[in-house]
Order: sequence, then structure tokens, then C-alpha cells
Amino acid sequence: MATKAWIEKSQRKPKFMTRTVRRCRICGRKRGYIRDFGVCRLCFRELAHQGLIPGVMKASW
Repeated sequence: MATKAWIEKSQRKPKFMTRTVRRCRICGRKRGYIRDFGVCRLCFRELAHQGLIPGVMKASW
């Protein structure tokens, strides 16, 4: 879980655009971020299991 200070820092406009930090909308995690959905891989998995992401199905075989 990201601390409030890190979340605030990542919301500021960076000096260079390559320094932009994208964070998960739910938990604030910066690693494993999926741009198409705006969440990290862990939150994506939970939302997909609950059926809250349209068009995403869990593959099983």
C-alpha cells in the first residue's frame, strides 16, 4: 500500500514527461499497472473474478 506522501508526490506534474508515475486507482500501487484499465494487476484480477470488468473472462482449462 502506497503512503499518502508518495501518492501526493506522484500526482504532481513532473519536470520531464518520462518521470510520470501511473498508479492504481484502487490501491495506489505503481508496479504492475495496466494502462487500459487504470488498475494494477492484483486489483485487475480481483475485479475480473467478480465480473466487474466488461469483456474480460477468466480463462480456465
